Amino acid sequence: MSRLALTRYSRCYLSRLLKPVTPPLFYSSAATNRDDGSQTVPPPIRVGLTESAGRAVFATRRISAGDLIHTAKPVVACPSFVSLDSVCYLCLKKLMGSEKVQDRGVSYCSQECKENSKGFYDVETRADWSSFVDYCRTHNFKYPLMVKRLCCMIISGALPADCLDILQPAALSSAMISKIEDGYGLLWNAFRKANFKDDDVAFLTKQWYTAILARIRINAFRIDLVGGSCGEDLLSLAAASVECEGAVGHAVYMLPSFYNHDCDPNAHIIWLQNADARLSTLRDVEEGEELRICYIDASMGYEARQTILSQGFGFLCNCLRCQTGD
Repeated sequence: MSRLALTRYSRCYLSRLLKPVTPPLFYSSAATNRDDGSQTVPPPIRVGLTESAGRAVFATRRISAGDLIHTAKPVVACPSFVSLDSVCYLCLKKLMGSEKVQDRGVSYCSQECKENSKGFYDVETRADWSSFVDYCRTHNFKYPLMVKRLCCMIISGALPADCLDILQPAALSSAMISKIEDGYGLLWNAFRKANFKDDDVAFLTKQWYTAILARIRINAFRIDLVGGSCGEDLLSLAAASVECEGAVGHAVYMLPSFYNHDCDPNAHIIWLQNADARLSTLRDVEEGEELRICYIDASMGYEARQTILSQGFGFLCNCLRCQTGD
């Protein structure tokens, strides 16, 4: 299950000042860009450790409600089946008629996206993916498609095979592992029949495939594009995003994956035009407070939230809202 990521509303509970363990900083954030392209200072956050939830993101200064915390580009993004003909094959931006740039059966929003896709798409078009795609469609699987794209990016040299190793993996049942193995066989056969060199696909072992899917399963975000301009009120855009029908695709990020869950979050993630994520605050956040987002639709009731979080993410939520049974 992917993260729906946006909430219908945020109840105004008292802000929680969490007291984290004070480990050394092990993640350095890159400077973000303003909407006009100029450079700003690094985002006001650090990644640290908590006693109960592992890695977490903390504010290094007071952040006002509605402020942009940082932006993030995906490590890997992939369009959904239903949006293949309507969004950019790389950045997932919705295509508008004349702006389409086509290449070997897929469309891009710009020449830049086409050029940036050339490496992995050259790899992808060498193989016949019909059996693998049929398998994904039949079982309504979306994450194996992300693994396929990741494999093509690795073979093209765009990414290392261990690019997602730092992310937390999901716990997989034996039944799920059995289904995963079927997909692995189809993926491997597609590369083998396309006569890729052994060295090119040496990373693609059953163990690697299973581990990557386990990480993607709980770290992938569902991309619901809001549209509009960066100058619009992000709190209003968040509400609008919940009403969008269906996801244009899914993506995995590095820093956003370190945010923990809360059913009454103080931050959220939003997509305006493409798969580039924007994380902003929903209320005032104090220095040292943990920044949390909601992995699911926060308008659901207590029992529904707990069921989805348990089945999809492997934990029961114990946030202040859930402690009250709301």
